[in-house]
Parts: sequence; C-alpha cells; structure tokens
Amino acid sequence: MSLYFFRISTGRYSGASDQPYEFEDRGAAWREMTEVCADLLGGIARGLKPNAEWRMELLDEDKNLVFRISLTGETIG
Repeated sequence: MSLYFFRISTGRYSGASDQPYEFEDRGAAWREMTEVCADLLGGIARGLKPNAEWRMELLDEDKNLVFRISLTGETIG
C-alpha cells in the first residue's frame, strides 16, 4: 500500500489534503482520482470563467506529482 495526497488548484488558490490516502497501487489511485473528478466536474465546469484553469493532482508520499487532470477554459481569437 502507498500513501497519496490530493491537491486542487484553481486560479491563485492551491491546496493539498493534510491527510494521506492509502491505495493498493497507482492504478487504484488513478481510479479513485477519476471518480472524484467525475463527481466534481459538473459544478466546476458551470462556474469556470474564460481563460481559467482547474486542476486536480495526485501526489505521492513525498509530495511529488504522480497524476494531473485539468479543465481549462480558453478564449480563442
């Protein structure tokens, strides 16, 4: 079992969980991360402003980045 932390960033705000989560392996951590994102993204997408980004990251026990999921609103032209 390995320990992981979730970090969410939006605009100038970034915060990582204080308590680690334990997963069997990276695959299990990825599955949990995608499930959590699926639950959150509807509300986040409705509030996303043009040229803004929302990110969820999974960090290992040393707080090194393992996975990142991003949602970006871009103005083109």
